[in-house]
Amino acid sequence: MSPMISILMPVKNSEIFLGECIQSILQQSYEDWELIVINDHSTDNSLKILRAYEAKDRRIKVFDNNGSGIIKALRLAYGRSDGKFITRMDSDDRMNSDKLKLLMGALDNKGRGHLAIGLVKYFAKSMLGEGYLKYAQWLNHLTRSSSNFSQIYKECSIPSPCWMVFREDLDRVGAFDTDIYPEDYDLAFRFRQAALKVAPVLEEIHYWRDHASRSSRTQEYYSDNRFTTLKVKHFKDQDYDSSKMLILWGAGSKGKKIAAALLESGIPFRWICNNPKKIGKEIYATSLEDLDVLSVQQTFQVIVAVSSPNEQAGINAIMQSNKQHQYFRFC
Repeated sequence: MSPMISILMPVKNSEIFLGECIQSILQQSYEDWELIVINDHSTDNSLKILRAYEAKDRRIKVFDNNGSGIIKALRLAYGRSDGKFITRMDSDDRMNSDKLKLLMGALDNKGRGHLAIGLVKYFAKSMLGEGYLKYAQWLNHLTRSSSNFSQIYKECSIPSPCWMVFREDLDRVGAFDTDIYPEDYDLAFRFRQAALKVAPVLEEIHYWRDHASRSSRTQEYYSDNRFTTLKVKHFKDQDYDSSKMLILWGAGSKGKKIAAALLESGIPFRWICNNPKKIGKEIYATSLEDLDVLSVQQTFQVIVAVSSPNEQAGINAIMQSNKQHQYFRFC
C-alpha cells in the first residue's frame, strides 16, 4: 500500500477561488491523499461548496473550526489527519498536477530529517507587482541551492504552502502547537532549529494567487511589526551569543523596529549607522555610533537592518573586510 499524504487546508470566505483550488487537488497524479478542510466560520458559500465536494469524494473531509483563526484551524486539521506525509494548501491557490508526487518523491529519496520544498509562481487577474515577482525569484533561488535557511531572517524563506514533511518530523518541531503569528514563518524557524535539511524539487509546483483580500495583505497577524518581533524572538532562542557584543546596523524605520524589539527582549546592543546626521544622537536612550566600530579587534554579532538596494554593495564590501563578525540580514 502506498504511503498517504495529508493535505491541511483552512478555509475562510474563499468561495470565489475554492472550486479551482480543489479541482487542482483532484487532478493530482498521485492519488493516495486526504484533504482535511477546516471551515473557519465562513459567511459566504464556502461551506456549501466544501460539502458538495465532500459528498463526491471520500478523500475530502470537512470540519468546522472549534476555535477561531488559521492556527486553531491547522491544529484541528492536523489532529484529524492520518497521513505519513504532511503538507499544507491555501484555499485561493492552485497545485501543479504533479506537486504531491514530486514532494513525496523527494522525501522518499532523502528520508526523515528532510523538508521537501518546490518552486513557486505568483499569478493574478491583474498585473503583479514587482515586489511579489522578486520574492518568488528569491525563494526559488534559495530552493534551487537548498539554502532556504541561510537567509531566514530576511523574509520567510520556506514557501508556504509548498513544503512537505514526514509526520514524525512535524511532531518533533511542535507542529501547530504554538499560537505565534505569522504562523508559517514561525514554523520555518522551528524547522531550522530542528536542523531539517532541504530536499528541493526543481519544478514550479505551486501557484500563489495574489488578490486584494489575500490574508497576507489584510490581516493584522501579518503586519511588519509581527514579523520583526518574531525574528528577534527566534534570534534570541537560536543564534544570540551573550558572550559577544551585538551590533545593530541601520537606523531607518526597520532598524528602529528591531531596536525596540531587542530592548523589549532584554538584549543589549550597540547601534551603528552611516548617516552623519544621526551619529552621536540618541534613539530609545541608545547612542548611534559610526561604522568604525566594526574595525575594532573584537568579534561581534551584527544584525543588518539596511534595506536600501543602493547601499547593498557597500554593505557587502564591509562585511567581506570584517569576516570575523557574524552577520544576520534582517531585511
